[in-house]
Amino acid sequence: MTTDAGQYEDHSDVPLSGYATLASVFASGAGAFALVARRRGVRLPETVPPWDVVLLGTATYKASRLLTRDKVTSFLRAPFTRRAGEGEANEVIDEPRGDGLRRAVGDLLCCPFCTSAWVAGTLVCSYTAAPRLTRLVCGGLGALTVADWLQYAWTWTQQTAES
Repeated sequence: MTTDAGQYEDHSDVPLSGYATLASVFASGAGAFALVARRRGVRLPETVPPWDVVLLGTATYKASRLLTRDKVTSFLRAPFTRRAGEGEANEVIDEPRGDGLRRAVGDLLCCPFCTSAWVAGTLVCSYTAAPRLTRLVCGGLGALTVADWLQYAWTWTQQTAES
């Protein structure tokens, strides 16, 4: 009889216990925030306007890229990753190293999609407790995203003009 967990036995490089630890940390953090917020009387917003969803999404995108791909934040990833190559627009590509929890954290820090769940969770908690401050931070990250796209557009126009 084969179980779902048994399918991973041949792939010892998959750090399932590390992933479980990270999932537990994420869930515990969300639960702790909810308990503290309730005790302090923080009220959940009745609605989240579509503009705030766009702002939170744009900020989540940019923050996850900064954490997982930016050269300047390499020092955060270095204990868990190694440089695998250079990406586009001065970004870097890292790959996880080690095993167990170290490998799981490396997997998280190499994946902007994975990191975005953590960033979004943090921003949503912040939005609940301090919406004005969170909008300001998200506005700054959103401005960086727009600046990135303008840099791409400028580079594209230069390349087109040279052709």
